[in-house]
Amino acid sequence: MANESRPCPCDIGDRFDYGGRGQEVQVEHIKAYVCKPPAGTDKAVIVIHDIFGWQLPNTRYIADMLTTNGYIAICPDFFVGQEAWKPSNDWASFDDWLKTRDAGKIDKEVDVILKYLKDQCGAKKIGVIGFCWGGAAVQHLMLKNPHLKTGVSLYGVIRRFADKHSLLHPTFFIFGEKDDIIPLEQVTLLEEKLKQNCKVDYEVKIYPGQTHGFVHRKTEDINPQDKPYIEEGRKDMINWLNKYL
Repeated sequence: MANESRPCPCDIGDRFDYGGRGQEVQVEHIKAYVCKPPAGTDKAVIVIHDIFGWQLPNTRYIADMLTTNGYIAICPDFFVGQEAWKPSNDWASFDDWLKTRDAGKIDKEVDVILKYLKDQCGAKKIGVIGFCWGGAAVQHLMLKNPHLKTGVSLYGVIRRFADKHSLLHPTFFIFGEKDDIIPLEQVTLLEEKLKQNCKVDYEVKIYPGQTHGFVHRKTEDINPQDKPYIEEGRKDMINWLNKYL
């Protein structure tokens, strides 16, 4: 595995050689990557990027995968012009950097994107997925946004919303067994709290042997023994969206 000693090794995907099938658009004050299926659809998924931002090829690869499964996919710049984290940055400054990018303060941008999807793309059923920082943002949205139908949080940083579990919509949580960022004790506690407080459908799934970032890992960093779990995670994500959208 590459970069496993990093505090947030999502950047195992930072060199994914992938250009994307969609296009970049300006939606009010937000730049976004949009990909649409050839056949018209009223189903859309908002893709929330990790700390490496909306232009990370790996994230666009997943957006395009959603499109091949019949969804309009949009990955907005939720940092709204602020610089994404770079693998070359000094990790000692990471906490200060993160303070200016709050996964719980994206509601204004989400409202803008929802309006765009409804008015410009004809979307009626809209879900959300997110990775790492974006996975925490998914949990935030599932707790409060009435306009989204469902969410998939992929290795979302649990401690960000550790005390909030009354989800409004069906939510699927994906975690890696060997994720250094999200210890299994936190996942167990999340499950316990959801069982006590959550009144909608949810699932928490741990994938054996997998580390942080595994579902959108770049091709050359995929070990043969990990590939089945990566494919399973992607398939599970699609199946969950298909069930609720």
